[in-house]
Amino acid sequence: MKTIKGPALFLAQFADDQAPFNSLKSICEWAASIGYKAVQIPSWDGRFMDLKKAAEEPEYANEIKQTVADAGLEISELSTHLQGQLVAVNPAYNELFDAFAPEELKGDLEGKTKWATQQLMYAAKASKNLGLTKHGTFSGALMWHTVYPWPQRPAGLVEAGFEELAKRWLPILDEFDKNGVDLCYELHPGEDLHDGVTFEMFLEKVNQHPRANILYDPSHFVLQCLDYVQFIDFYKDRIKMFHVKDAEFNPTGKQGVYGGYQGWIDRAGRFRSLGDGQVDFNAIFSKLSQYGFDGWAVLEWECAIKHPEAGAIEGAKFISEKIIRVTEKTFDDFASAGTDDALNKKVLGI
Repeated sequence: MKTIKGPALFLAQFADDQAPFNSLKSICEWAASIGYKAVQIPSWDGRFMDLKKAAEEPEYANEIKQTVADAGLEISELSTHLQGQLVAVNPAYNELFDAFAPEELKGDLEGKTKWATQQLMYAAKASKNLGLTKHGTFSGALMWHTVYPWPQRPAGLVEAGFEELAKRWLPILDEFDKNGVDLCYELHPGEDLHDGVTFEMFLEKVNQHPRANILYDPSHFVLQCLDYVQFIDFYKDRIKMFHVKDAEFNPTGKQGVYGGYQGWIDRAGRFRSLGDGQVDFNAIFSKLSQYGFDGWAVLEWECAIKHPEAGAIEGAKFISEKIIRVTEKTFDDFASAGTDDALNKKVLGI
């Protein structure tokens, strides 16, 4: 067993043009002041880092690392969620995802995919230069518009979809392997990899690639009515990253999992600040500790009600209290009689 590291903070939802959220130095100082020990950095945000430069210039990567260290923190991981989304985009969503890519690629579906693939290649090298061994991303989606099959999905569509997804991701996975970094997909509605079954289908197509792993976030499973605790039993060997995020699902006679096109505040399923939702974090931290999860507990703040700064302050304390300092002893060691081969044989009758 291992003691989970934390608390860490994912910076994406806190980035802003106002201090202290507008530079890596100031946001790290703020995070440290409220109890965090590490930060997870969104690689697309130029206020915090230049991903290409971090991949190509080790000296620059060292500067980033030092900036974080000067605040008394570590870097838990980098994230390419927005770029990962663009590795696989169905044409129906082309314009909707324009904001995730450079302005000059607006409307250019093929261009966005090439750019995103290169971004992931940079992320592998940047992670290595920063001394990191795990990285978080999204899979993208070619089939999401068919998730609830009406009209009926054409025969072979899912097979072809996963084959294409694997074709796009295999070179990226190989690059991460070359750099000694696990690529962790956040299983998320809107992605082709959104639950255990879809992750397994993808794994089959990428030949059980050792770098294809999971960023575990129970909030997305609450909203799918999936058993998020048993999920850990099934995928413990592939769970390499952990987003600590709460959620609640309150179906009514009018609304269920699809949300009725409502905004977050009015959905039956919505994300909440830690402790305000329904996720059983005691069970989750126990399971992950039991299986020796070797990583950071990272707060991803998303809440339709509470202010982000309040959520971050409360979240640091919440995670700290959930982390289990694992034991090196067995509770009944006091009653041990030691090892006695003769006694053992006598007890066994041999």
